[in-house]
Amino acid sequence: MHGSKNQVRQLLLDIEAGTAQLSQVLARTVEIGVCPSFLHIGLAAETLVSKIVKLGAQNVYCEPEGAFTGEISAEMLAEYGVTYVLVGHSERRGIFAESDQLVAAKFVAAQKCSLIPILCLGESLAQREQGITEATVLAQLDAVIASAGIAAMSKAVIAYEPIWAIGTGKTASAEQAQQVHKVLRDHLAQLSADVAAEVRIIYGGSVKASNAAELFSQADIDGGLIGGASLEAEEFISICKSAD
Repeated sequence: MHGSKNQVRQLLLDIEAGTAQLSQVLARTVEIGVCPSFLHIGLAAETLVSKIVKLGAQNVYCEPEGAFTGEISAEMLAEYGVTYVLVGHSERRGIFAESDQLVAAKFVAAQKCSLIPILCLGESLAQREQGITEATVLAQLDAVIASAGIAAMSKAVIAYEPIWAIGTGKTASAEQAQQVHKVLRDHLAQLSADVAAEVRIIYGGSVKASNAAELFSQADIDGGLIGGASLEAEEFISICKSAD
């Protein structure tokens, strides 16, 4: 929840200009997207004229329509050219008490309208200290698989967010992130080797230009879900270049 109309427009223009400077190889192999607030989605759709930068949304509701004041349906997002949508972001789970079941329902609703859900999973500091990181993230993943089926994961992105490492001053090492990513991929492989190989698992734990290259070099980290660093175009483009 950042930015005025003018600030958002300028940020998007700067990001789009920055993507034009990427190498041809990087431009072909790396996908870049932004997820503005609902209020700025129309502005983003008008501003991102090159279509190099994909448009995403930060949230979606699980029902197609009805008396759900303040909510936005997947069909509404699709009308504005949205490609991706976050479901189960740590702030939605934590601040707004979204359950695994609601997240799963949102995931299914997004795919029904041909949106690509970015399913966010992660554990709190208390859960990590209790040694239940794996159990926590796998329970969140299994709730979606139970509703959508394993094949649906091949048309989704998974984002691992260690909640304890976001804005807390604590940091997760690249090795710690890789460990959880491997757990997620190995779990998927037990259900479908093809899905496990195909799905992108990205990392959302305070990715910055200074740590992106090390994170992206890990075997099971396929990209990043960028938070605060995405509010600075130069920093964001630098992170994108780290995927080369």
